[in-house]
Amino acid sequence: MVTTEIEKSKSHILIEIIEYVPNSVVSKTIIRKTTGNISIMAIDTGEVLAEKTSPFDTFIQVIEGIAEVVIDTKSNILQVGQGIIIPAHTLNAIKANQRFKIISTVIKSGYDEALI
Repeated sequence: MVTTEIEKSKSHILIEIIEYVPNSVVSKTIIRKTTGNISIMAIDTGEVLAEKTSPFDTFIQVIEGIAEVVIDTKSNILQVGQGIIIPAHTLNAIKANQRFKIISTVIKSGYDEALI
């Protein structure tokens, strides 16, 4: 099985492990588990992560540039070092008015109680 995770037990400079590609969204998995995953993304100017909903909370943190995160039609402009939690089951989109890099953390647990 081929893994796309980054090397464990080694220090990484996250903004350097992924590069921008013109007119593209590039994603690299940092770690993937059944209970969630962490990815890093480089999003070029003008690109949009399509409007969607997820059954899980997602934490987005900007590590380079400025990102626009739209949650239930409310626009949030995030700068380097800022983060936001996109609640589960909430319509959202991520827009690149200029290119940026983010870390996306999805937590896939804690919702069993809500289904009871």
